[in-house]
Amino acid sequence: MTRRLPPLNALPAFEAAARHLNFSRAADELNLTHGAISRAVKHLEDQLGVQLFERATRSVRLTPVGEPYALAVGEALDQLALATQAATSRHSGSTLNVSTSDGFAGKWLVPRLYRFHRAHGDIDVRVSTTGKLTNFRGDGIDVAIRYGGGHYHGLTSEFLTGEEVFPVCSPRLLEGPHPLRMPEDLKHHTLIRDGYRIDWAAWLASAGVEGVDPNSGLTFDSATFAVESAVQGEGVVLGRTMLVSADLATGRLVRPFDHALKAVSSFYLVYPPEAIRQRKVKAFRDWLFSEIGPL
Repeated sequence: MTRRLPPLNALPAFEAAARHLNFSRAADELNLTHGAISRAVKHLEDQLGVQLFERATRSVRLTPVGEPYALAVGEALDQLALATQAATSRHSGSTLNVSTSDGFAGKWLVPRLYRFHRAHGDIDVRVSTTGKLTNFRGDGIDVAIRYGGGHYHGLTSEFLTGEEVFPVCSPRLLEGPHPLRMPEDLKHHTLIRDGYRIDWAAWLASAGVEGVDPNSGLTFDSATFAVESAVQGEGVVLGRTMLVSADLATGRLVRPFDHALKAVSSFYLVYPPEAIRQRKVKAFRDWLFSEIGPL
């Protein structure tokens, strides 16, 4: 069968320009010049004999012909990328790029990754903790572990686990001149925060504690650093189930009180629907759920 195909080398430039509706941003994504994007799009339009963009002085928009064509080209490029990854991974090792938060990576994922490597030695894992939500286009990310409500348009989102929030501290703080016995004893200790949406004010109010300043103490941008500060005996941090489970199991941290708040958000494994066909994604997904089980 003879296929009538467009100039294939122009398609990535057109797809990026259509997605961004901006030739300069498309150029940045593809590491090209603005002029190269413009020439590629014009070449594609000339070959097709149709106008794909309406150009204004400082903006572009897709024409009624260009809009469905951009959607089809994007889907075709995605399928081609997935097929390429699948073909190459059958014959050699592959790299799985995972996006997640700093806290989840440092306190849960990384300490367990050796078990994944033991079972799948030909799959390398790269963990990105930039804090920026991936769009799975142009950033090389294969799967993401996100903390939220689980609704991510156009993506597969699988519930991993919910969690609770509760104070944790070094065992040393259960002794000394002001041992932690009751929530009211927190007034004698440093409160540690990491910017999480459930803060000390919410926990103290739910526990009926008064006389403790929820805004005092230490503040970290990183949940990993906040937890480690508590491990070192610097104070008391609001621990989240997934981020303190290992330290609680080893005795580096303890729960001085039983009272806990149920978190509204949960952890989800997120990826493009077609990605599950890749062996590396399927292997990581299955391993992740097997690890979540014992928690």
